Amino acid sequence: MPTASIIIPHWNGKQHLDDCLTALRRQTFTDFEVILADNGSSDGSQDYLRQHYPEVRLLELGHNRGFTGACNAGYAAATGNIILLLNNDTAADPGWLAAIVDAFARHPKVGVIASKILLFDRRDHFHTAGDYYRLDGIPGNRGVWQPDQGQYDREEPVFSACGGAAAYRRAMLAEIGFLDDDFYFSCEDVDLSWRAQLAGWQVLYVPTAVVYHKLKASGGGGVSSSYYDGRNFLYVIWKNYPGSLLRRHWPHIMRAQLRISWAALRAWRGAAARARLRGQLAGLWGIRRMWPKRRQIQASRRLSDDSLTARLSPIDGRE
Repeated sequence: MPTASIIIPHWNGKQHLDDCLTALRRQTFTDFEVILADNGSSDGSQDYLRQHYPEVRLLELGHNRGFTGACNAGYAAATGNIILLLNNDTAADPGWLAAIVDAFARHPKVGVIASKILLFDRRDHFHTAGDYYRLDGIPGNRGVWQPDQGQYDREEPVFSACGGAAAYRRAMLAEIGFLDDDFYFSCEDVDLSWRAQLAGWQVLYVPTAVVYHKLKASGGGGVSSSYYDGRNFLYVIWKNYPGSLLRRHWPHIMRAQLRISWAALRAWRGAAARARLRGQLAGLWGIRRMWPKRRQIQASRRLSDDSLTARLSPIDGRE
């Protein structure tokens, strides 16, 4: 049984396979398996993988089950005690996996590890140094687009790990579950980190775990992204935001949603703006779907309001 299982969700990204999988062959820590969950690619990815990367376990799902569906299929097949998600449009530094395994060993209360993700073509600029979540219900990437000048070189707690390069302790997942398939794409990683935090686990940013990302290269931008962001921002709130804090911060949450709606209305001619509004409407309707999950999550909550508030970011967006 390997120490770690790396799950790569994939759909028509054959052009990324060499960068991603060659980088994994160069890892200094070698006790791991790679599982590629293919969402019915039509670009020849499956044959290319079998021919050039026979060490990779290919799961052919036959149709597009989204990010969450592919990752959940990979998780069901994985055998490692550390579960890692890795986008197919990334290249991991040779010491990436070793840094994650070491951090988990040093911090037994850590259930989630966030990588230092830099832009593939501008390797001195950040995609994210772990993710934050604001009190008004808005998630975001720490350091996005900033030049890397050492400002995120410290190992430290963060609220969430970007699912493009995230690591999870299996013992934690056995307790709280893995990705929620109702999310399909977008914020599923934030939702998982919320559940981890509420259950008393910690999320740690490890700056020595470096991954380079071809941002948006594998899809997920534009109209679809706008819709799922609009919907899933609300899904996260319905599922996870404790009632005691909702009563305190609901005006800020409402104002944040109205700002999103107003910005979309002002750009009404754009398909992405209209998709964002449709997503918000779907998110409002989705409270009925999320409520049973909410009851279970809140019933097993172990983190106090004060401790949780300390892990959330201020409404003005300071990280």
